[in-house]
Amino acid sequence: MLVAVVGGTGTVGAHAVRALREKGHDAVALSRSNGVDVATGDGLDDALRGAAAVIDTTNLSALSARASVAFFEAGARHLLAAAERAGTSHLVTLSIVGIDRMPYDYYAGKVAQERLVTAGSVPWSIVRSTQFHEFAAQIYRQAAFGPIHLAPRARLQPVAATEVGAYLADVAVGAPRGRAQEIAGPLEEALDRMVADYAGTRGERVWTPSVSLPTKQMKALREGRGLPVGEPRRGDQTYAEWLTSLRE
Repeated sequence: MLVAVVGGTGTVGAHAVRALREKGHDAVALSRSNGVDVATGDGLDDALRGAAAVIDTTNLSALSARASVAFFEAGARHLLAAAERAGTSHLVTLSIVGIDRMPYDYYAGKVAQERLVTAGSVPWSIVRSTQFHEFAAQIYRQAAFGPIHLAPRARLQPVAATEVGAYLADVAVGAPRGRAQEIAGPLEEALDRMVADYAGTRGERVWTPSVSLPTKQMKALREGRGLPVGEPRRGDQTYAEWLTSLRE
């Protein structure tokens, strides 16, 4: 089975490609580096030719709601249109747990993306995941002011990106599920502690003060709105185990 993975060189997409190939499927990684851009639609028609399924793991570094909505709406429209023209029978979209409970900033774009996918003509599955273990590392880099690295307070249940990629691969080669079971890590964690522990792996002399950031999104995360509701599919690797793997 041929599966195209949009964002197939990224944090999760690369794991999805690897998992598909290990299961004996043909998987092609699509990214701007090989001439495929969902934001403009460039290269999509050629890239999806013959693909029975498509996994969309596209991401965006911008945090504003306007930029996020514009990016994910454009990407969803182009991908849906190209998949329909190619006769692709399954679109799998990676999303985020809790976005409908906190549709702010970056999450607003994911809400818009989900809305277009569910209304489209291509049979679909949406897989919502909690934040990846790498999220703490991203915060560590982004909220840095010299030797000070802010550690926002929030409640998370982080999951290994490799396990999310494997789950996406399983969903893609099966029948469309609609809203698939969410996936989360095995344990709830405090984001400020995660950032501080990540800092400890780097051997740098830094200060990681815990802060309560005033944005609506971070307030919602502190309230636990980014945690799964009900019983999610649970990954095995804990955040502590992921940190240990960084040292090996």
